[in-house]
Amino acid sequence: MIPMPSTLLATVVEPLPQEAGQAVGDALGQASELAAASGDFSILELILHASIPVQLVMLILVFASVASWVIIFRKKRVLDRAEREAEQFEERFWSGTELNKLYAGATERNRAVGGMEAIFEAGFREFGRQRQRRGIDSRTQLEGAQRGMRVAASRELDDLEQNLEFLANVGSISPYIGLFGTVWGIMVSFHGLANMKEATIATVAPGISEALVATAMGLFAAIPAVWAYNRYATKVERIGGRYDAFADEFASILERQVQD
Repeated sequence: MIPMPSTLLATVVEPLPQEAGQAVGDALGQASELAAASGDFSILELILHASIPVQLVMLILVFASVASWVIIFRKKRVLDRAEREAEQFEERFWSGTELNKLYAGATERNRAVGGMEAIFEAGFREFGRQRQRRGIDSRTQLEGAQRGMRVAASRELDDLEQNLEFLANVGSISPYIGLFGTVWGIMVSFHGLANMKEATIATVAPGISEALVATAMGLFAAIPAVWAYNRYATKVERIGGRYDAFADEFASILERQVQD
């Protein structure tokens, strides 16, 4: 056994001073309070305690997000119906039904036509109108039908593209609106430190958290809008190509009828 030095044996462990013990207790109390506060973290509380400009930014982003989702669901229903109606009309058109019967069905009373059927109706109506005029050659008749189909196709595509511009604007502008709210909130938080003698991370953390919520809301509004715009714009372009192909094929059929 190694003998201990006499100086170490004679050393007496003294308790900490009262001030030091009180400081340790205060530090532990602050840590527990911060832990409790972090446990009560709520997005709603951050929004309610944010400054007025930041709250206005959040309100704008909420409105943009809600409007975007409404347009997304409506536009999906419109585009799906356009594709379904195009398929159904193409089946009737290529089934061997006479053009006069198809035109009579498209011009029935109390029946709204749209999409590919509207293009057919416009082209066949203009073709019949040109044929009734005297002294009109076959080329002029065909050009009139093609012009009528182009106008009808342009009108149908305009209806399909409606509100897509709003989705594009929300997708491109929302992140910058959220960033503006974040910058403003952080600026207000640091401006409030000027009146404080001692500044800690706990002092500026709530203000910065409130400001960062604006950026998160901007991304929440922008991401679905960008995704929907890209998807629906591609779908509209595909439907437009389908309309153009049908118009060319129908024009070829009318040209053969003129030559016969």
